[in-house]
Amino acid sequence: MIRKPVMAALAIAALGLAACEDRHEAMANPKICADFKTNPGASAAADPSTPVEECARRWAYSLAGSKDSAEVVADAVVAACAPALGKWNQASLGQTAPGAEQALSLTTGQPTNPLAEHNAFAQGRALLYVVEARAGRCKPPPVSNGVPAGL
Repeated sequence: MIRKPVMAALAIAALGLAACEDRHEAMANPKICADFKTNPGASAAADPSTPVEECARRWAYSLAGSKDSAEVVADAVVAACAPALGKWNQASLGQTAPGAEQALSLTTGQPTNPLAEHNAFAQGRALLYVVEARAGRCKPPPVSNGVPAGL
């Protein structure tokens, strides 16, 4: 006798949870969230920072669900993107003009060098994308072998 009302209550609770989950999914903001279906490969040849930026975006969206502060997550993103950042740094070492190893930063006015600017770029993008993913309640990219797809 009690079994039918209990089953009915469980069914209603399950429907309520499903509706709540659907509402959460609908809350994602497509105007903020990145589209991981597009391929930035064509622009990568034109801009050497593209692989670092794409890595930061994919890892940031993947790790944004962490309960850690955005800064801590951004540090983890930069650590995950160290290979891409290292390749960019390595490529820029041969392109630096003599005497240009140290210059003034265009954003801070402080003495800097290309490698420090690359790191600042990676940190800034990582933090931006973590906050963006959290603010937009964005879905992470698909994962393949424990790594965001596309990397």
